[in-house]
Amino acid sequence: MSRIASSRRPTSSSRHVSSSRPTSSRRLASSSRARNHAWGRALRTIIMLALALIWFIPAFGLFITSLRPQSDIATSGWWRIFAVPRFTIENYSIVLGSHNFSTNFLNSFFITIPSTILPIALGALAAYALACMNFKGRNFVFFSVIAILVLPLQTTWVPVLRMQSRFHMTGSWISIWLAHTAYGLPFAIFLLRTFFAELPKELLEAARIDGHSEFSIFCKIVIPLSVPAIASLGIFQFVWVWNDLMNALVLLQNPKKFPLTVALQGLLGQYGSEWNLLASGAFVSMSIPLVVFFLLQRYFVRGLTAGAVKG
Repeated sequence: MSRIASSRRPTSSSRHVSSSRPTSSRRLASSSRARNHAWGRALRTIIMLALALIWFIPAFGLFITSLRPQSDIATSGWWRIFAVPRFTIENYSIVLGSHNFSTNFLNSFFITIPSTILPIALGALAAYALACMNFKGRNFVFFSVIAILVLPLQTTWVPVLRMQSRFHMTGSWISIWLAHTAYGLPFAIFLLRTFFAELPKELLEAARIDGHSEFSIFCKIVIPLSVPAIASLGIFQFVWVWNDLMNALVLLQNPKKFPLTVALQGLLGQYGSEWNLLASGAFVSMSIPLVVFFLLQRYFVRGLTAGAVKG
């Protein structure tokens, strides 16, 4: 019996083999996860490069077109520049030397800056009330704001024009400022309210216990913590107002106050053949939003990804 029992006992070599099997399986599993992670990272990189090319190629083509003579633009595409390189800055000289273009360029700043500041200021106040203050009907107000987001702007032009005519504001700067503020407020409230709701409630309650008013809490605590979200909203609002065409045409009705987008429309000429001037003017126009974006891009990324304050 002792011989039989001793023969059934695992030897040291068999124990070594059995203990090495889980180790090898764990190594295989970890290597498989590492390969999957590497493939996923490579796939994300390829997708991001594809999206970057989708944006970059038209922008690069627009820039090349703005530097080509009109005769070359009429006979061949911009990619022919690699075979027959011919460049000129005459297009930019004509566009920038135009009095109407420079006036419309300044008008765009005069329209865009107030139309960006007002929705951010009013939207931040409303978002703070909806996110950090308790009152009856708060959810109903917020859902009403979300419902306004899906309302087409074109449906509001007639009532807005009638209201402006009643108050004698038709064609004035105030009319376009108030219109862009009203159109931008729903999105501003939605974005900032979502960000404010993620702020730590304990911090706000501690400030209330210390005797701070709601306005003091808003200015000294909420606003400094929400700079990324406010910068992201500023980029969205600035780009939208800067590129707006129809609201300016409908609400201003004064050629001396038209923004740059209206001037770009006129650069095509009577027969729509002045593509060289349109490309130059469009590249000048898009340079301003690009500068704003690159100046605030670090806040833009943080504003889209941040949802809470980490200590």
